[in-house]
Amino acid sequence: MSSKILINATSYEIRIALVENGQLAEFHLQRPTEKGLVGNIYRGRVVRVLPGMQAAFIDVGLERTGFLYVDDVYISNADLEARMMKKELPHGKTGISSSSMADTDINRHSGMNIEDLLTEGQEITVQIGKDPIGTKGARLTCHITLPCRNLVFMPLTDHIGISRKIEAEEIRQTLKERIEILRPTGTGFIVRTVAEHASLEELEADMEFLLLLWDEIQDISNRSTVPALIYEDLDITFRSVRDLFTSEVNSLILDDEKTYEKLSRFVQTFAPKLQDRISFYQGPSPLFEAHGIEVEISRAMGKKVWLRSGGYIIIETTEALSVIDVNTGRFVGKNDLEETIFKTNMEAVKEIAYQLRLRNIGGIIIIDFIDMEDELHREELFTSFKEAVKKDKSRVNILKLTEFGLVQMTRKRNSENLNQMMCEPCHCCAGEGVLKSRRTICYDIFRKISRNTLRNSGTNITLKVHPRVADMLLNEEGAITNELERDTGKRLVIVPVKNIHIEKYEISWER
Repeated sequence: MSSKILINATSYEIRIALVENGQLAEFHLQRPTEKGLVGNIYRGRVVRVLPGMQAAFIDVGLERTGFLYVDDVYISNADLEARMMKKELPHGKTGISSSSMADTDINRHSGMNIEDLLTEGQEITVQIGKDPIGTKGARLTCHITLPCRNLVFMPLTDHIGISRKIEAEEIRQTLKERIEILRPTGTGFIVRTVAEHASLEELEADMEFLLLLWDEIQDISNRSTVPALIYEDLDITFRSVRDLFTSEVNSLILDDEKTYEKLSRFVQTFAPKLQDRISFYQGPSPLFEAHGIEVEISRAMGKKVWLRSGGYIIIETTEALSVIDVNTGRFVGKNDLEETIFKTNMEAVKEIAYQLRLRNIGGIIIIDFIDMEDELHREELFTSFKEAVKKDKSRVNILKLTEFGLVQMTRKRNSENLNQMMCEPCHCCAGEGVLKSRRTICYDIFRKISRNTLRNSGTNITLKVHPRVADMLLNEEGAITNELERDTGKRLVIVPVKNIHIEKYEISWER
């Protein structure tokens, strides 16, 4: 599979495109005014503890307080012991023995409530796990992770993990043994997919860098005034090299000279074997236009996605979940209905997996496939869908088809999706996606005039409305308008106003 990374960098926006086999597979965007926060570490203060939700709100200096769930809380053995000595335990006991504390994994404390772990006003170190989305504040965690090229460091967790995408058991065991030899006691590391064939020296270099970085973060934390940002994750250009630029990527092309020089130095340090794959673009056409990326981005903004067969899918995203509907559209098949439906569903499987990754759609997702009666077809569809999402770097969980042909799934959401990043609610419909019909507005006006006619002694009524509503009042609803004038005994003057919202109107009663 041929793949390349394209980076379009300007002072106002940085856009990253991962292209696989000539098709846009992932798109990432960062604007200085809307920079993502995932990965940043803060020294914050507990503002409110919510026992009913087993969570706490933490002030880290952002516009909205962050949300910290009980399972994401970490406090040291010493702090926890001191806290338990001062208050009654959940089961009515007081105090806690040092020996039992030593044997307790406090990252996964069982039976401990949020009020046992945190108090209002307490200072705490947290990391952003999910960006603020919509009206929700950032999701926080105390379980710090620091990623590097080959490793992810977990300074507060005693654990060794190997990427699930490294499937060869012999390689997994070798990597685990190497990390066990290198790591300091009590620390945790996850070996990333890119490190499958990394040498011992490369792993050791990453580990040394991460350990020094953690020491620096702790030093800054000790000297900071709460709330404070104590570590800022790499910007999107460096993250693209760290997370996307693997040995499987054939080239990385940039169109900004300063960015090219910075990334070249970064790659020379962390991935010298890939240095010769970086190039500076100087073509006559803009980089994204030359590679057809602008067109692909525009397509990814639409709700309807056509399939090659003539079928299509509809993608609707709400704050709570996303819904995808599969339709046969213009595809009529050749043999029978069941075969037509099966082929449409199978084609939709690949497109849906692709669109979820491209649009970065996360959270709960419901997919409404076309109903199939053949149980073998249903099983094949489910297997194919699981295979199609394997390329996705985000964690995905898929449940089997229900009797109604629905697939329920979740996809880990760390940041806003493509539409949330590049769109805003319609100023006309306020994000509802629909407006009142002109006829509904006309009837609202009729009711309001009828209701208020006895309260107003004027003989004329001036009605200011949108031109399209005025047209309906005078033509299609003209008979009702005349009837209203007869019933009220008042003359109705309709004034079209071009700049008024179609749902708004003004009624003036004049003598």
